[in-house]
Amino acid sequence: MTKFKFQIILILVCFFTHFSCNDSNEKSKVSNQILNQGQNDKPFPKLEANRYNVAFLIMDGVYNTELTAPYDIFQHTVFRKGIKAMNVFTVANTDTPITTFEGMRLLPDFNYTRDELPKIDILVVPSAEHHLDTDLEDEVMLNFVRKVDEEAQFITSHCDGAFVLAKAGLLNNVVSTTFPSDIDKMREMFPDLDIRKDVLFVHDGKYITSAGGAKSFEAALYLSEYLYGKAIAQSLADGLVIDWDLNEVPHLVIE
Repeated sequence: MTKFKFQIILILVCFFTHFSCNDSNEKSKVSNQILNQGQNDKPFPKLEANRYNVAFLIMDGVYNTELTAPYDIFQHTVFRKGIKAMNVFTVANTDTPITTFEGMRLLPDFNYTRDELPKIDILVVPSAEHHLDTDLEDEVMLNFVRKVDEEAQFITSHCDGAFVLAKAGLLNNVVSTTFPSDIDKMREMFPDLDIRKDVLFVHDGKYITSAGGAKSFEAALYLSEYLYGKAIAQSLADGLVIDWDLNEVPHLVIE
């Protein structure tokens, strides 16, 4: 190969290598721009002014009923006139979908580890698969619950969500309850707490703990009646074809 031909080949190799690298860099820049744009343009729910902000703490393994029952009750307040209705939304420690125990995939509205959250007036802690074990080791989640507790008007739990409140220290000097078959376990884990049986929910101060399951509807209707009165609570129950009479529901209110 002559020296001249070698120089030509070397020039062509450098030429194509240069443009190939530039093309790769440009693709990388575009990909990063798309990724960043997706993060910056994350759609948040529209929260109306002059409403209660109600946050539902969700995570992998959350149970459908303990989430959807109070969510349905509280969301339907927007269809009632003359009351301070509720903005309902979910919070999690991720921007990716979480999977409920029953397999439903849900995209959280807010990531409490990185998003700027609105002031939370009511925190709902539904039960989740690992609320008796690994979730109780999640200090980031527990600290989030503690922080919300500082300003929230109400903290509510359903089923084993009470274990999270207990671990966070919120149920000290508070009467509470949980899923019936887990009461003994909760008493064993938190021997200093006053945990009651034979009630569907307990209201003590700003804390409402419930047995969970389908009875999560009753605890949510109770809070609705507490905030809005019997007529509104009855209309919410009627809208979801639920028989509602507080006097017929085993419960405990600590004065």
